[in-house]
Amino acid sequence: MAKGLPPLSLYIHIPWCVQKCPYCDFNSHALKGEVPHQEYVEHLLKDLDDSLHLVQGRQLSTIFIGGGTPSLLSSQAMQQLMDGVRQRIPLSEGIEVTMEANPGTVEAERFSGYQQAGINRISIGVQSFDAQKLKRLGRIHGPEEAERAAQLATGLKLRSFNLDLMHGLPDQSIEQALDDLRQAIALTPPHLSWYQLTIEPNTLFASRPPKLPDDDDLWDIFEQGDRLLRDAGYEQYETSAYAKPGYRCEHNLNYWRFGDYLGIGCGAHGKITLADGNIMRTVKTRHPKGYMRGEYLDRQFMVADEDKAFEFFMNRFRLLEPCPRQDFVDLTGLAEQRVRPALDNAIRAGYLQETTEHWQITAKGKLFLNSLLEAFLPETE
Repeated sequence: MAKGLPPLSLYIHIPWCVQKCPYCDFNSHALKGEVPHQEYVEHLLKDLDDSLHLVQGRQLSTIFIGGGTPSLLSSQAMQQLMDGVRQRIPLSEGIEVTMEANPGTVEAERFSGYQQAGINRISIGVQSFDAQKLKRLGRIHGPEEAERAAQLATGLKLRSFNLDLMHGLPDQSIEQALDDLRQAIALTPPHLSWYQLTIEPNTLFASRPPKLPDDDDLWDIFEQGDRLLRDAGYEQYETSAYAKPGYRCEHNLNYWRFGDYLGIGCGAHGKITLADGNIMRTVKTRHPKGYMRGEYLDRQFMVADEDKAFEFFMNRFRLLEPCPRQDFVDLTGLAEQRVRPALDNAIRAGYLQETTEHWQITAKGKLFLNSLLEAFLPETE
């Protein structure tokens, strides 16, 4: 790895979906006609060419292909994409390459083609095993397809696979939420993302809010679900991620540890540490129309010193592992003194514990994460 620079990941965004879900605020576009497979891949690789100067001698440690629905891309297009990436940037040995997929039947049949292209981890967007709840969420698959996709992923002997599951769904009882979780655990995924449905602005659910479980029920769902997962051998390592030992998502760990990542594709974000220690963020053109005209970069800007501490801790304190104090200095370029008052307050409030080497978020800190993070927000005049 290039001296002094953090590990480098690559995020690739595929913007199309069959239809838009009412809770989704991601940059995704309902498909009109056929996906422009080859044309989009060619643009992705040109976008990557424009970003190569930011690699600065590093290898890629992880790749994540997200969306939209990346599994709408044909396996030939995926092969073309992965070959193009390999020709341009060296990959680390044993690299984790994740692709998000919908459990729809057609896509499941393409899994082995994706695997040949170099995908070795699949993240399957199950969300629920309850047919009515899936319909309410605007999902186009049924419970059987979710099971079949998980079984397929198991049979392919991939490096790993993840099931995405939501709780706190419209009119969901505690028992229904736990039943979903039991069904997910029964499919023995090495990794489970288990998160609460939140109503995001500018979504269909925001304009017509459904009735969601109250805070007491949500707490019961979390407490009992957490116990189910632990009993099944999963360890929580991040706010909404559980894994069997050895199967944590390396790509997400790099985000949360404040590593670097290139972002290519519609609306993709990137974070790059430059040789002089400055941190640059890049945002690519959101809409496929502009992007496919070759207008890739929407904006790029340097992260101001006063924002670096908040950005670092916002990522780092999602993880339950101890945070090396030296990482703060190395990755932000700031002295610890700058955040000393905020740290002391967090320690006094019982949100953090400190040793000579590390900071460790406490159970209380996990519960009041927003209050903990607010302390690191830059002061406004």
